[in-house]
Amino acid sequence: MAPQPSLRHEKDDRPWWLVVLVLIGLILAVVIITNDIYTQVFRTVVNGAGITVFVTLVAFMLATVLGLGIALLGVADSIVLRQIARFYIEIIRGIPILVLLFYIAFVGAPGLVAAYNFIITPLVKSGVAEPILVRDLSLMWRAIIALMIGYSSFIAEIFRAGFQSVDIGQIEAAKSLGLSRYRRFRLVVFPQAIRVIFPPLSNDFVSMVKDSSLVSVLGVADITQMGKVYASGSFRFFETYSIVTYIYLILTIGLSLALRRIEKKMKQKPR
Repeated sequence: MAPQPSLRHEKDDRPWWLVVLVLIGLILAVVIITNDIYTQVFRTVVNGAGITVFVTLVAFMLATVLGLGIALLGVADSIVLRQIARFYIEIIRGIPILVLLFYIAFVGAPGLVAAYNFIITPLVKSGVAEPILVRDLSLMWRAIIALMIGYSSFIAEIFRAGFQSVDIGQIEAAKSLGLSRYRRFRLVVFPQAIRVIFPPLSNDFVSMVKDSSLVSVLGVADITQMGKVYASGSFRFFETYSIVTYIYLILTIGLSLALRRIEKKMKQKPR
């Protein structure tokens, strides 16, 4: 039987785009090393890479945990829990990430601080604790909370689709064996669902690397913010944003290739 055209093309499609991209990256690396202006820009902008990586990793891990919790509510037996999950997902998905950043930073954070201070009022009066101020909650953590909330709704839908992709017959078989709900999830549902969940989940991870640049609007010193500060002071916008683009491409493409390799290994494993 002849192979399907799409499969044959996928097999013969060598990553020439990657070769070209690596060559361009090497040329730009040489320019950065040999040109004093580009060297100075790179040294300034790359200082924000640590914040970008930290914000992305922490926000994505928290979003994954929250998204999993919402997804489990969405497949619960109780209609109330399912409706709560659906309400959360539809509301959060309808808000742009940038708007959510501003809302959490300047509305949600003050509200959270006020609620916390109200709860600990007896402790404050007794001298055991002290109230906190809005400024005690850093802008970086406000941005992390906003990204966590924004992405959790999309991740919840990814988990839900993965769980529902498992054959209902296998779940019924697990029930007949006397497995508890938790053991059915851990031993039957999740190991099979992760194959469906991982590709879109990894895409969301790469997307969060890019969307982490939005935290610069709050003044968080990530790659984009460092570039904005340098460009506004030196007026070298072309050089600065070329370097910013270069660094983001290294992060996103390198991460995409690593995650794609993991995905292929997961597909090769026997079910």
